[in-house]
Amino acid sequence: MATEEELFARVDALLEEEPHLPPPTERARLREAAGITQARLAAAMKTSTQSVKNWENGRSEPKEPRLSAYRRLLDGWAAKHPVQGVPAAPLPEAPATAPRREALATFTRPAAPGTMVPETAAATVPAALTVPAVAEWSVTSPATSRRPATWKAAAPTADPRFPHGPLAVLDGEGSAYGVDGIVLDCPARTIPELVEWTLKESGLGAPKLHRNGKDSDPLIVLTAAAAVKLGLPERLEGHEQRRSLRLPADHPVVKQVAKAKWQLTQRGFGPWARIYRKAQAGQRQCVQFAVLSWDALDERSWPGVADMEPADIARVLGVYATRVITPRGSTAVSGLELMTALRPPTRAVQDRATGNWVSGHNPGSFGTDPMDPAPPEATAEHPVVVNSGWTGGFLNEEAYQWVRDVDLLSDEECTLPHAVGLDLNTAFLAAAARLVVGLSAPDHFHAPGFNPKIPGSWLVDLSHIELDPRLPSPFTPDGSRPTGPAWYQTHTVAYAQELGYNVHPIEAYLRRESGAYLDPWHDRLKTAYVDTLADLGVTKDLDDRQFLAAMERHKQADPAMAAVLAAIKATVKGGVGKLRERPQGKSYKQGERWPALERPTWRPDIRAAVISKARVNMHRKLSNMARMTGMFPLAVLSDCVVYPSPGESPLDFLPYAASGKPQPGGFRLGPTPGLAKLEGVQTMLWAVDLMEQGLNPARYIKGGDAVLDEGE
Repeated sequence: MATEEELFARVDALLEEEPHLPPPTERARLREAAGITQARLAAAMKTSTQSVKNWENGRSEPKEPRLSAYRRLLDGWAAKHPVQGVPAAPLPEAPATAPRREALATFTRPAAPGTMVPETAAATVPAALTVPAVAEWSVTSPATSRRPATWKAAAPTADPRFPHGPLAVLDGEGSAYGVDGIVLDCPARTIPELVEWTLKESGLGAPKLHRNGKDSDPLIVLTAAAAVKLGLPERLEGHEQRRSLRLPADHPVVKQVAKAKWQLTQRGFGPWARIYRKAQAGQRQCVQFAVLSWDALDERSWPGVADMEPADIARVLGVYATRVITPRGSTAVSGLELMTALRPPTRAVQDRATGNWVSGHNPGSFGTDPMDPAPPEATAEHPVVVNSGWTGGFLNEEAYQWVRDVDLLSDEECTLPHAVGLDLNTAFLAAAARLVVGLSAPDHFHAPGFNPKIPGSWLVDLSHIELDPRLPSPFTPDGSRPTGPAWYQTHTVAYAQELGYNVHPIEAYLRRESGAYLDPWHDRLKTAYVDTLADLGVTKDLDDRQFLAAMERHKQADPAMAAVLAAIKATVKGGVGKLRERPQGKSYKQGERWPALERPTWRPDIRAAVISKARVNMHRKLSNMARMTGMFPLAVLSDCVVYPSPGESPLDFLPYAASGKPQPGGFRLGPTPGLAKLEGVQTMLWAVDLMEQGLNPARYIKGGDAVLDEGE
């Protein structure tokens, strides 16, 4: 018979066990019954809204000390809000969720490449609802109902193949920090061992974003201590030349990788490295690495992240991976990769002759082969230009860098006390919405009739168009009036027509096949941007005054989420910029092909289309503002515009109707792409002084420091 001491020891052991939580659905019911939002609960628990969503759909569980606090809260709610007809009692242990997840897998588990999916209940799900990883399914049994699954806004269902999320941050003690507070023990002592552990034991990775795409490779982020422990240098030689950083081929770690029969990509082992073997049985064998002490996370795109603790770094990168894509390099690289992930170049098609499933072109994508641009769309060093001897000029579709002539300032404007800067939220992203671009190679035409629905490049003379000199010309980046025929993208020429002028193209390079290639890219990044701002307290339901107040403090609300927001914005600009990546390195010679040209996504014409539409959108707002308010800008720099103002707030000069609602057509405040926020406030005297020096106030309005060279 057990002694009292033994019994007490066993009881103490039970007391020390982690407290059990109710089933995920009951957690959500209790919170809703209490009238508490997920965001408010997240704030109380000092965690993210996404974590609360994960707790309530069974994707993850809180860790101590949040676990005990969450259990206490749920116990309290259970006492106040019992299930109807059931007396309040301590909450039971959560039942296994495997059957429910298995039911979900019927709808969400991807088929192996090259296999035909049998027709099941999944075929009855409306096509519009098959978007990847944005909601949780509430389904009826496939055997008893053919009704479509119902849509419930919630966090994505965890993929059983990747139970620990998309990535982990490894410290020098062998702890790998994942998303939602997960900490894994990593016994690896070398890079090859770490690759094996990641692929076979870690449970890391992320499902594909499109049914015809590929799963995201797991990402391992190495802290400085982890890098040194694995035999890597803490810093790399020639650190200032970040683009070309990599370990030499004779470095011991590179030799270890080769000896273990793994391969490195052509960029070698640098700040971002990819180690792989050829796929076996359709399964990729690839791990990505990011070395923090080698500046893998650029401070401009990931402010403050490299200096965070490993768990916080995992949180930042994990949110980005969930909302955007698992990072695969710089934010620019990730932005470009996201385009391909959402528009895969190939899909499985059945060969009519043999009946076999083979790889075929995915409609709406660029395919797998690179496409040469038309000469005016290329750059001066491009082989298309050099080999043809092209001298006909190039597209100059760039963002605004314009300052109004000081002599055109009125006395009334000069007596206003303030200069207020407005910044358009992710203006390039807003321009990408419903943007029709070319999907086929360009064809050459002489004296074509202009069609605003055809994407391409047009040689046309717009110099006869005379507009108000207090506004920048919509046709040139510096805002000056065109002096003769020049190449323009379709949107620019269409805007000339919109302004009431006839256009007569002399020549054109047009694309017969077209489509809204960037739409899914726009939609995913817009959702990521809006959701991240909401996590920082900037929501769509705020009025303009509340919005300005929320934006003033949003970065302090949660530095980690503020870093995610910065990375999302950098992904937009960088992704658009990568569409026309120039050659790098001192050894490059004009006329040679460079690596970026081998990508189907090297598309300078699409970059030009995005920028052209963004610049036209800006000019349209400037014109409407002048018409509605009689106010003209002092300067424009890309997506930032500076106005003279009687007060320190945009509310002092933006147009509002008598009802208090913003007037359509002008600048409007708000948290979505294309709407505006306050960029900065300075004195009018400050702005005029810069303008007299030939400097752009829009460049410095945020900080007021004008000592930088204008070209920087």
